[in-house]
Amino acid sequence: QVQLVESGGGLVQPGGSLRLSCAASGSIFSINAMGWYRQAPGKERELVAAITRGGSTNYADSVKGRFTISRDNAKNTVYLQMNSLKPEDTAVYYCNADGILTASGFVIGSWGQGTQVTVSS
Repeated sequence: QVQLVESGGGLVQPGGSLRLSCAASGSIFSINAMGWYRQAPGKERELVAAITRGGSTNYADSVKGRFTISRDNAKNTVYLQMNSLKPEDTAVYYCNADGILTASGFVIGSWGQGTQVTVSS
C-alpha cells in the first residue's frame, strides 16, 4: 500500500513563501511522475505542477515563474517551493504520484490527504 504524506502548508501573507513536501512510503522501487494539485472552495481540482522521474517539469500558467517543483528520487519525495504568493493561491494542495512500482506490484496512482495553504493579510 502506498501512502503520500504532505507537510508545509499554513498561513502566509501576500508576497510570502512556503515550501510543501510530500513523502511517499510503502516498499516503493520507483515512481514515474509526481505532482501537486490544488482545490479552492467551489472550484475543481487543478494541476499546479508535475515532474517526471527524469526531471521534466510542467506548470500551470498561473504559477509559472513563482513556483518550483523538485523531487528526490532516492527519498521518494516531491517538493513545491512557492514564492510571491497571492490570495488566489489559497487552496488545499494535494500531492499525487503516478506509475508506482512497489514490492507488491504496480500501482497506477495515489493521492495525499491534502494540506491547506492560505494567503491572506
